[in-house]
This record gives sequence, C-alpha cells and structure tokens, in this order.
Amino acid sequence: MFFWSFDMKRRERLPELLAPAGDFDCLVAAVRAGADAVYVGGRLYSARAYAKNFDIDELRRAVSYCHLHGVKLYVTLNTLLYDLEVEPAVEFAVELYRIGVDALIVADLGLVSVLRVVVPELQLHASTQMSVHNTRGADMAYSLGCTRTVLARELSYKDICTVTAECKGEVEIFLHGALCVCHSGQCLFSSLVGGRSGNRGECAQPCRLPYNGGKYPLSLRDLSLAHHIPKLIESGVSSLKIEGRMKAPEYVYTVTSIYRRLLDENRAANVDEERELMRAFSRDGFTDAYLRGKPEEKMTGVRTSEDKAESRTLSGMDFSPSRVPVCAKVVIKRGVPSSMTLTLPDGSRETTVSGDIPSEAINSPLTESSVVQRLCKMGNTLLSLKPESVELILDEGLNLSPASLNALRRAASEAFESEGRALAPREMPKRCEKSTRGAPTVHSTALFYNIHAYNALKEDRGMFDIEFLPLWRIGDGELRRIPDGIAMPPVIMESEMDTVRRMLSDAKEKGIGYALVGNIGSIGLAREFGFKLIGDFRLNVMNSYTLDAYSRLGIDDIILSPELTARDAERLGAREIVYGRIPLMLTERCFMRDLYGCRNCSSVGLTDRRGIEFPAVREFEHRNLIFNSAITYIADKPELLHSFGERHFIFTTESADEIGDAYRAYRDGAPAPRGASIRRIGKREAKK
Repeated sequence: MFFWSFDMKRRERLPELLAPAGDFDCLVAAVRAGADAVYVGGRLYSARAYAKNFDIDELRRAVSYCHLHGVKLYVTLNTLLYDLEVEPAVEFAVELYRIGVDALIVADLGLVSVLRVVVPELQLHASTQMSVHNTRGADMAYSLGCTRTVLARELSYKDICTVTAECKGEVEIFLHGALCVCHSGQCLFSSLVGGRSGNRGECAQPCRLPYNGGKYPLSLRDLSLAHHIPKLIESGVSSLKIEGRMKAPEYVYTVTSIYRRLLDENRAANVDEERELMRAFSRDGFTDAYLRGKPEEKMTGVRTSEDKAESRTLSGMDFSPSRVPVCAKVVIKRGVPSSMTLTLPDGSRETTVSGDIPSEAINSPLTESSVVQRLCKMGNTLLSLKPESVELILDEGLNLSPASLNALRRAASEAFESEGRALAPREMPKRCEKSTRGAPTVHSTALFYNIHAYNALKEDRGMFDIEFLPLWRIGDGELRRIPDGIAMPPVIMESEMDTVRRMLSDAKEKGIGYALVGNIGSIGLAREFGFKLIGDFRLNVMNSYTLDAYSRLGIDDIILSPELTARDAERLGAREIVYGRIPLMLTERCFMRDLYGCRNCSSVGLTDRRGIEFPAVREFEHRNLIFNSAITYIADKPELLHSFGERHFIFTTESADEIGDAYRAYRDGAPAPRGASIRRIGKREAKK
C-alpha cells in the first residue's frame, strides 16, 4: 500500500515550474515563458535586498497580471527580523493576503508563529533559509504552519525522494541558478566580516572572491538539473524553482521557456538547449553534483569574459505586458442602473458591476456603436475588449453620459482585475518578557572543536558548567574524558540519519545529558534520546517572537544570533557568545581536500587577498567549517559582560594552554592577548 500511494503521489501531475522576477519586466517574461508560478520580493524583508523588487501597488498589479494568466504569485518575506520589525512585517503580510498573493516564502520562525495567529488563511512556504535537510525538518516546518518546505540545495536525489515520500507537506527544490557554497541560513561571512548580512538580504558574496593566492575554492558553478527532468518528475516534488531575482528578463524568459518545454515533453535537455542555458548565464559551466550525491567532484567556477559576452547576445527582447482578452455583457435599460459583466472567454472568471441609471434622451439617444466603441477603450488596464466580444442590451431613446460610461468601464475592469480578500482584524500575540520564560539552568557553556586540546586541559572541570564536543567526535578513540554535552551536526541528511542515531545512542550510554541543537530537524531527534536541549546560534534567533517559538518547542536556553547588537541581545535576555571564533560558513563540499589533501585537514584555512587567515576544520561527514579570523571577545568590557547572564564560548584552533589563558582572561576581565584580531558584538572586526 505504501508503494502504491508513493507512486500515485509522484505521477498524479507535473511539478510546478516556479520562476523568479526582480521587476515587472521579469514577471512578464516568466509568465510569457510558461511559468506556473512566479516569486518576487517586496521592498522590505526580502533576501534579495538589492533587486529592484516591488512596492505594494506594483505587487497588486503583479497579482492581477499573474492570476489573469492562470499563474500563482508568491512573495518572499525571508529575512531574519529584529523585534521592532516583526509588527511592520506582519502588517505587510496582511496587506499581501488582502491583495491576493498566493503564498509567502518565510524564514524567521517568530514571524511564522505570529502569522499563524494573525492571518492563518495565508499560505506559508518555509524558505531554504530555514536549512531543512531531512523529513524531520520538513515535518517540523509543517507543524509550525508551513504547507511547503524549500529543501536545501545540497540534497541528493535519493534523499529528496525519501523526504518527498515521507513528509506531511509539499516539497520544493531548486532546479537552476546560482549556488551558495555555504548551506543557506548558515552563512555569516558577509555579515561578521563585511557588515552586510546575507540573512537580511545584503550578501556581499565573499564566496566569489579569490583565496590562497588567486584560487576560487568557494565560487561554485551554477546549478542546472536540465539533464534530470524525467527523474525530477518521478521524485514527487511539488515545485521546481529557478533562482534569479537579480537576473535580467531575458535570462528569466530563456531559462523558464526551456524548462517549460522539458517538463511538458518529459525529457532531458539536448545539446542546443544546454548551450542556450549556458548562453543565458554560466560560471564556466554548470554542476549537478549535489543531486548525484557527488560533492567531491569539481564544482567551482567563475564568470569568464566569454560567459559575459555570450549573455549579452540575449539583450533586446520586448517584455511589454500582454493584455488578456475578455468578453462583456452590458445592460442599459430604462429605469434601472446600468451594468457591465466581464468574463474570460472560457467562463472561468466573471465580474459584474452597476453604474448610473440612464435618462431619457432629448436629442441624441445612445447608439449601439457609440456605446461599444467607448466601452472597448480599456486604457491602462491588463485587459483587451473587442467590439465583437460585447453583448449589448440597450433600450431605445436613452442617454448615459460619456463620463458615466467611462466610470462603468473603469469599475468593471478594476473589479475584474482585483484580487482583494476580506480579513477579519486580529491582534498581534503578546511577546513574553524574558523574566516569564523558563530560566536557563546553567551559567556558562563551551563548545570545543579541537579534541586534543580538550583532552589536554589542565584546569578543573569547573571552568564551564557544560562542555560540548561535536557528536561525531564522541566515538573517537583518542577521547580521554567524556563531556557534559554533544553538539548535534548542523546538517543531517536523510541518508545519514541511521548513523546519527547510533551516535546519539552511544552518547547517551556514556552518560552525556545535554544536546546543543542548531536545526529544526534536530530538535525532536535529540529529545527522543532524552537529552536536555540548548539551542545553538544556528537557530538564528534575532527577536523575542522567535525566542518564544523555540520555548514552546521545549528550548528555553538558547544562544542568540551573533548578528545582534549588544543592546538587542541584552533585551532578549538569552545566552550570548562572549568568546571565540564564530563559524562563518558550513560547506557541503570539502575544499580542504582540493587545497591541501585529505592528510592535512587538521590545521588549514583560507587566506584572502589582504593576507587575513580564516581557520577551517572538518565537520561531520567531511563537511567544512570556516571560522572568523577575528575572535569575539567582551570580557574586558565588564558593563557589557555583566548584562549577559548566560554565556557561551567557542574554542577552535586554540591549544589547551591558550584555552586556559582565554578562560583566565575572561574570569579576570583582562584584555585579549596583544595583537589578536578582536570582534565586538554587533560590530565589524577591528585590530586591537
């Protein structure tokens, strides 16, 4: 029975083809090319802040244009929000519902929780910024109110099929376009080093820059799954998404039209179509390595002068909005208000409005030709009405002024285009004050990446209340003492779940009681094994609504996002990172092997154009963690340190002696070691 339902789910219809639009020309291009749905950003709270994006009037017109052509419109509201931004974001979301938007793409869990109360009728899609990699994560997003989850780009075909078959909601995957080398929602490089937050739509793309003497180990080729269309149709995914809200309309049209054809014909791209996709945009070719489960293959590429020259040949296309033909029935009868009914030719849509009551004509009564001619002037609308498509019922000897006829036509066209919805007013839910939340049970926590330094610590175990090691290091034969807690892998693919479960069972048997969780897919898994949960900074908590949402999931003790300013962190009253190199990127592919070889991955990193070094370590299953060159440190700021009741430490490349020195400096309120590059909370890094 399972296999029957699985096959039915996969074969009942084609996946939705979802195209990007950064402005109205791109939206027209997407619709004309055959998209089933288009996603756009508003002027606020969009993860592509530097796209042109749409104001509310443009969004209203975009909804009308899409719906008249049988296309859905989604709006991205997928940035992390500060407390003061949540209420305006909710008001914006309510307005989007009222004008007829089909769904919002969201990332901030606090916003999700509020929208479920204020506008439960609005469909929500969990953005790829939520970092969902497995069925548990998709089901958690569904239980929180997201009917669809956009899976991480890094999943293999096998894992996609498993999640699609087993999760409760819809699944969307990326089909084509730019790839971030860091798992989405996990990148802090642009924010902590460059002062432009990728989580807030302002990414400066440090991954596209050279490192280690002119190499580009972080610049991935664009994704293209054009050779896998039959498999993707069989996978059961609900939507296939093209990336590109920063791209030109020619790109949107070219890429969307090719994938429309491939989906309709259930086939892979041929040589000519592949060449056309590369002409639209390429970084020295494409990659499909993630889908094939081969991230060790060469995936890197930069945009060459030849690539740019090819793309310029696409310019010059016309993307004027196409008008939708309608039919009209107009009634002008003695003694009753005039009326006009507009319908689509297939009868799928109909709107009727009333106008003024006609008067008796004195000299020149209305004629059929004069009325039809005036009513067919659709002006600056999205509609076209031809005289032969007008049915006129007109009593003789009547008059209706030109102004009244114009008003009747305008009212009919506006009503026909309008997608307005009514919504009963609802109040914002109250935020919980920090004093009313469950109080954290520990004062200080520390995460150690260097197992050798951890083994060699000379201090008493009383330095920190809870000491964490990465889960995958607990079974290391070199481990000499058992920590208090394990840090869950930040990414757990579906195919890795059995391995992780064995590791969790082993950790529990060793007497470990705490789990540091940084992904919504890990919360239930860690609780299943009886661990007490502490939320990692990877949960991206930047406002009190998100803090409350995780509290309802059983996580009262949580490390705040390092993107917060000290004042914002103090207001929220949760755990803050007070010492350590903060992870900037989590990469699926192992660039360490490419640059250094597998035997040399214990002490490597990246060096940028200025000679600044960013250490890196291996994570679970050969993923790479790249850390900040600067150390976050606030122990010499007693007024600031005192405001953080719960503190978190991260130790990466430090030796045991350096860990001891750092702890004593923190304890004594001493400055950081001379010459160290220091980052203050909520500030750019600065040399001390």
